Amino acid sequence: MIETGLVCARFVHLAAAMVIFGLALFPFYGDSHLVGTPARIYHWRRLSLWAASLLALVTGVAWGFFTLAAMVGTLRAALDLDSLLSVLRETSFGPVWAARLVLTVVVIGQLMRRIGDEEGRDPLLLMISAILLLSLALTGHTQANEGALRVIHVCVDAAHLVAAGAWLGGLMQLLFLIVLTARFPSADHFNLATGALTRFSGVGYVAVAVLIATGLVNAWVLLGSVNHLASTPYGQALSLKLMLFLGMLGLAVHNRFRLVPALTTGVKRAVPDTLRRLRRNVAGEQLLGLTVVGIVAFLGTMQPPAAIP
Repeated sequence: MIETGLVCARFVHLAAAMVIFGLALFPFYGDSHLVGTPARIYHWRRLSLWAASLLALVTGVAWGFFTLAAMVGTLRAALDLDSLLSVLRETSFGPVWAARLVLTVVVIGQLMRRIGDEEGRDPLLLMISAILLLSLALTGHTQANEGALRVIHVCVDAAHLVAAGAWLGGLMQLLFLIVLTARFPSADHFNLATGALTRFSGVGYVAVAVLIATGLVNAWVLLGSVNHLASTPYGQALSLKLMLFLGMLGLAVHNRFRLVPALTTGVKRAVPDTLRRLRRNVAGEQLLGLTVVGIVAFLGTMQPPAAIP
């Protein structure tokens, strides 16, 4: 019960933090050619940010509760105030957890104001959401190391999280633009979607490169040996994560080099079919990405092979 609750809370919280950052970042490249964000897009993005922020707050509290329950052994004991104060004072997780809750409240406070300029860009929201996502690197397995290795692991994990957030959060906005164009065909919606698809590809190149590089470093630190990929439960779960990532990459490559060119240079009557295929592939990328986040949440509760004496 406790472990299941912890994995679920971590999963939803990780996904929500990535969505907040990805949606806050998107206007800086995806809508950069617009003079004023269309009202439909502006309101959808605001609603999505609100939903993700509230989810992040609720699941952040739940994450702390189940972590405390895992430490003290029972759900009832986790409700004890002395146990909570002990975690806040005596563990590295406690202060980071409390600070992250405060940051989430600050994000919600920023959302109560008008979001950014007429293009929807809000540098303050982007900065706060980036810190919220980066601070996740201060929890979990990164804290098991000492000295320089700990600093390297934290920095690598932080870069991994930011790249994943840019990709997954951006996909959410991209899917909305594709659906909007398919349901309400117009020259403006079509130009907006095709422009965003092209610019998202550039961000995707950087995100994928960072994910691969940082993923290799993380695997080296946590596994200790390539043999552990197949011989340990942690390695097997990590292998599944890698296969899902390759599936995401395959869909992204197909979109970039087949469907986007077909959309922008192909026959006009084929546009609805191309949009449907893009919608399916982008939704598939999101589903695979969320599954990867779920595996990450599960891996956070397991002991990596490198930490086993």
